Amino acid sequence: MAELLPTPSPSSSRPARPSPPRGPSALLRIGVVTLTLGMFGCDHVTKVAAEAALANRPPVSLVRGLLELRYTQNSDAAFSLLSRLGVERSPALLLTLAGAALVAIVVAWIAMCRRASAAAHVGFALIVSGALGNVVDRAARGYVVDFIHLTSWPVFNVADVAVVAGMILLVLARPLRAMAA
Repeated sequence: MAELLPTPSPSSSRPARPSPPRGPSALLRIGVVTLTLGMFGCDHVTKVAAEAALANRPPVSLVRGLLELRYTQNSDAAFSLLSRLGVERSPALLLTLAGAALVAIVVAWIAMCRRASAAAHVGFALIVSGALGNVVDRAARGYVVDFIHLTSWPVFNVADVAVVAGMILLVLARPLRAMAA
């Protein structure tokens, strides 16, 4: 009778190996692509609308003393960084730097892809969509269209909001902690 019972195989007595981390699910990939393209499109449409409605016109106050729509053409880096550093502003230099930053962000995203949380993927998607929006602006126009103005803050756009929101999400998601574990 004992001969009829299956004998355990040598491999079944070994502890199970942890499976390697799986990449993002198909649903997450579709969501991330949709978010990236949607934010890029939203940025582009709002810049076109701002140029049509606000160029060569006085600012439009939305919340008196706090928020206004003001059309500007930003031919410098964020926070007028090149001017502050005494570097001559060159559209080619800015496009090259912005393009290199975009490539670096995409490479970092790919490197963390398998281990990143869904929140980190959303953060990267927001950063890429915003960076892409501003790179396309620089390539097509030679400057970035900005139009949202908070009192005591430089004028910015939807792409800038996406980049900042994405950075905050990445910090909160802590994708690097998962890589170190």
